[in-house]
Amino acid sequence: MLNLLQIVIPVFLVMGAGYAAARFKIFSESGADGLMSFTQTFAIPCLLFAALARLDLNAVFDPRLLASFYIGAATCFALGILGARLIFKRRPGEAVAVGFGALYSNSVLLGLPIMERAYGIDSLAANFAIISIHAPFCYFLGITTMEFARADGRGPLDTVRAVARSMFRNSLMIGLLLGFIVNLGQIPLPDPLWAAVDLMVSAALPTALFGLGATLTRYKFSAQIPQALMVSALSLVVHPSIAWIFAVEIFELSPEFVRSAVVTAAVAPGINAYVFANMYNRAKGVAASVVLLGTGMSVLSVSGWLWALSTLQP
Repeated sequence: MLNLLQIVIPVFLVMGAGYAAARFKIFSESGADGLMSFTQTFAIPCLLFAALARLDLNAVFDPRLLASFYIGAATCFALGILGARLIFKRRPGEAVAVGFGALYSNSVLLGLPIMERAYGIDSLAANFAIISIHAPFCYFLGITTMEFARADGRGPLDTVRAVARSMFRNSLMIGLLLGFIVNLGQIPLPDPLWAAVDLMVSAALPTALFGLGATLTRYKFSAQIPQALMVSALSLVVHPSIAWIFAVEIFELSPEFVRSAVVTAAVAPGINAYVFANMYNRAKGVAASVVLLGTGMSVLSVSGWLWALSTLQP
């Protein structure tokens, strides 16, 4: 377990450094905004672009890998909505916002650094296959469900338009789309351009982790801790358990694919959980609590899943 913590702890120490710098006013709020704007608008889109442009799509786009991850994600989304409705008596739109926290894993800012620390940079190919449809799948499912659930929801055509606007205004989606275009079109790019992209890529993950820690100082635990615990349990325990069952027991995937599916499923809900709640002004307190609580709990939970993965036979 000590070795596993040595893999996980550095990731959270970088986040903790960002949190401490912002909490003690060493790093300004505007600085944190600038850092996150840089990572989410430029550095991480470059990372996703480079990964998708260079990815061997035939090798990693296995429907069984995607099914292992996304069946678990959709199941936890449904369970989160049901729990919010039946246990906590939330209204339909609020319940969807609560459930979204169990749907949207922090696949980039936490999933990629943990996989790289645990298994090396060459292990990330299957992660990128999952990430390539992560935002489209989650936002399409979340927005569609919200629009049909809330009392002031849009009609079907307006819902489709809302989903499309959310997709194509997202710089991460643009990076993924351009990566697919270069890959499928076999478009050659000059070496100086690739060198510039790789410089941006090298800054993406550590900068994003530091910025994520800094932004977490803005959120506070609300009175909705039981709901946040429910969502965290779905995200950190139920989702990776379902991914494990499908990847190992049903589809019998290779250990490399199992690791990517389970680790990506096991990371905490990301800030997108709060972004989605804020977009609809529903259950924002729960979403903020989920981001804080889930991120803290994932230090131990991810270590547990890495230990479980170490028992897989090669």
